[in-house]
Amino acid sequence: VQLVESGGGLVQAGGSLRLSCAASGRTSSDLAMGWFRQAPGKEREFVASITWNGDSTVSADSVKGRFAIYRDNAKNTLYLRMNSLKPEDTAVYFCAAGRFSGVSRFDSNYAYWGQGTQVTVSS
Repeated sequence: VQLVESGGGLVQAGGSLRLSCAASGRTSSDLAMGWFRQAPGKEREFVASITWNGDSTVSADSVKGRFAIYRDNAKNTLYLRMNSLKPEDTAVYFCAAGRFSGVSRFDSNYAYWGQGTQVTVSS
């Protein structure tokens, strides 16, 4: 399974972005998926996760109410809608996929990773 993120960029605080993650290769529509991020000098952290069929999601407290994860299995694409962006959201955002039931906050559950896309929020 190959994952390719897109949609990152530079945005002012309070703005919005939508990240996309295109999946290809072996069947990806039955994989749980998630978004993680890593800021300079910090460890990678969980952002959001979604079940294989999109019927359940979970988000980190830091983004709850501002970010939304969703997927379109017909297009093999995962999305992260980010609203009310803050400078502390600045990071490289990674898409991940794994074969497990439900959702997960733990990066060790995800076997497949994209290369990441940079999101920079200016104050």
